[in-house]
Amino acid sequence: MSTFPITLSLLLFIFNSQKLFPAATRILCRPDQRDALLEFKNEFEIGKPSPFCTIAHPKTLSWVNNSDCCYWDGITCDAKSGEVIKLDLSCSSVRGRFHSDSKLLKVQSLRILDLSHNNFSGQIPFSIQKLSHLTSLNVSRNSFSRCIPSSIGDIPNLTFLDLSRNKFVSKIPSSLGSLLHLTSLDLSNNSFFGEIPFSFGNLSNLISLNLFDNNFEGKLPSSLGNLSYLKFLDLSVNNIVGEIPSSLGNLTHLAFFYLHFNNFSGNIPSSLGNISHLTALTLSFNYFVGEIPSSLGNLSYLKNLILSHNSFVGEIPPSFGSLSHLAFLNVESNNLSGSFPLELLNLTKLSILFLSNNRFSGILPSSFNNTLDFSNTSLSSKLRELYIDNNNFIGPIPISIFQSVSLVRVHLGNNHLSGKLSEIFFNGSNLRSLHLGHNQLVGKLPRSLSSCSSLEVLNLEHNRINDTFPFWLESLRNLQVLVLHSNEFHGVLQYHPNVTPSFSQLRIIDISYNSFTGTLPSNFFMYWSAIFSKGNHSELNYVGDRSYDQDSLALMNKGLKMKYRRILTLLTAIDISENRLEGNIPKSIGQVKNLIVLNLSSNGFSGHIPSSLANLTTLESLDLSNNKLSGQIPPSLGDLTSLSNITVSHNQLVGQIPQSTQFQTQDASSFEDNMGLCGRPLSITCGDIDTEISEEPETEEEEEEEEQAVLSWTAAVIGLAPGIIFGLIIGNFVTLQKPQWLM
Repeated sequence: MSTFPITLSLLLFIFNSQKLFPAATRILCRPDQRDALLEFKNEFEIGKPSPFCTIAHPKTLSWVNNSDCCYWDGITCDAKSGEVIKLDLSCSSVRGRFHSDSKLLKVQSLRILDLSHNNFSGQIPFSIQKLSHLTSLNVSRNSFSRCIPSSIGDIPNLTFLDLSRNKFVSKIPSSLGSLLHLTSLDLSNNSFFGEIPFSFGNLSNLISLNLFDNNFEGKLPSSLGNLSYLKFLDLSVNNIVGEIPSSLGNLTHLAFFYLHFNNFSGNIPSSLGNISHLTALTLSFNYFVGEIPSSLGNLSYLKNLILSHNSFVGEIPPSFGSLSHLAFLNVESNNLSGSFPLELLNLTKLSILFLSNNRFSGILPSSFNNTLDFSNTSLSSKLRELYIDNNNFIGPIPISIFQSVSLVRVHLGNNHLSGKLSEIFFNGSNLRSLHLGHNQLVGKLPRSLSSCSSLEVLNLEHNRINDTFPFWLESLRNLQVLVLHSNEFHGVLQYHPNVTPSFSQLRIIDISYNSFTGTLPSNFFMYWSAIFSKGNHSELNYVGDRSYDQDSLALMNKGLKMKYRRILTLLTAIDISENRLEGNIPKSIGQVKNLIVLNLSSNGFSGHIPSSLANLTTLESLDLSNNKLSGQIPPSLGDLTSLSNITVSHNQLVGQIPQSTQFQTQDASSFEDNMGLCGRPLSITCGDIDTEISEEPETEEEEEEEEQAVLSWTAAVIGLAPGIIFGLIIGNFVTLQKPQWLM
């Protein structure tokens, strides 16, 4: 029998029923709760939105009298009773002091209260326990202060509590251990102190515990090992001492475990190898000792393992070769020893490897099991960053290391590596940072480096490389830092009499302590077009621009050897000191207007200090010492308000030292051994010098000739720009047309 007539009859019945039985009257919110919410609104004002809110909307603007509060922004009511059960004022730009008699406490039907991302201040009132139906309380990213009321422990059904990023300064009340239904507790980014309550071990349903960035001290309570459902545990950036309780090995569901930046000591308990679901373990910046337990090799789901900055000894356990999901391994800054851990070559997903600052030794492996080398192992397809600097590796650099297309950063500096750099680089390389400094490398720079089109940092300092200046690197349009300090480079610094090379992004050039000779060509400072204009000082970006990038740099600045852990893109420097250069300093130096550090010391420069130096309005450090410069110090240099270090000692300068603040705050040693200089900060007054001070100006013909040369080179650079832009367009077009198998 057909079901169509039955279905039609049913539909007609429903239609007629809606006419015969009107819908029940919609339940409005309770007037007393509406009035309480309006009074609560009047306790505060609308201020600036939180910077952490992508979208900020003052929800209380919709709260008006004589309207149903169940339809106000941020309010949710129970469909049956009309009681307000949820208040969400997150990112509502509310500011003001929270009072102990706040009218919000009259809305006792609340189950969810979210006041996060505002600017509430004052204390959380002790009477918060009146909201006894709360299951979720979030007051994160505000300015609440002083202590957590112990009465929070009397809200029996609370499952979510987030007090993070406030200004609490107190111990944690042990009553929080009474919240037996709690699944998430976040107290991070405050100033809580004292010990972590032992009662936290009673929170048997807890899944996430975040105590990051406080001042907790004392030992870690072993009771935390009772939290069998815990998946996330962050105790980092505190002052916790003692050993890790072995009971934490019972946390078999734990996936994320962070203890970095504390004062833990002793050995890592082998029981941590029982946490079978662990994907991230960070124990860095503590005082752990002993060997790394081989049981960590049982953590088959581990992706990130960071054990850096401790005092571990011994070798990397062979069991680490079983960590098949490991992508990030950092054991830098320990006392680990032994040869390169070959077992790591089995890790097919390893992307970043830090072995720096240890005592590893021996020859870097060129092959694995005599059949597979770096280029052929599956490791090469994933490995992006390799940091093995500051160890005791010896011998040649394996060619196979650089055969991976994925490789982005290689740091092999501060070892005892030797031999020539072969032609090991290739087209298609994605290498961005190469540090080979402080080794014993010899020979010439491999011309194949010009194939590394993504290269940003090249540091070869303190080797024995014997070559002329690599003008051919101008083809690397992303190169920002070039350090050839302390090698055996030689020859003149002129590319071609009629051609100006353009290093379009190079902003740090250190070729000091080499054997360059001759005079600087008049267009020398036109090479560095990236330093011509001022950068955007409102933005602080770094080369690489990631928190763990290790593009460090040692640079003479303000008379001191400064170590930059990370390189600001705003930092600009030219250091050609300790060479054998002579002749005049070219007037084109006035073109590098964004230069911060300039060091021309310990050469044989003669003639006058060019007045065009006054164009370098961002210059902070200027060293012209140990040359043969003559004439007066240009008074216009006194207008360089950024200049904080000036050294012109051991020259043949005469006349009065400029009396500006920049010069008068220098030490007298910055001007010593200039028989004709006088005035402060020297003790010689200008009236005491019985020498006729005469300044031999350049002839008009010489001056005009050099200015014409600078103008010509400027025009050449400008004329080159359209060609470069056209070339880049064609280059991008060609790249887009690459066959798929080349990508």
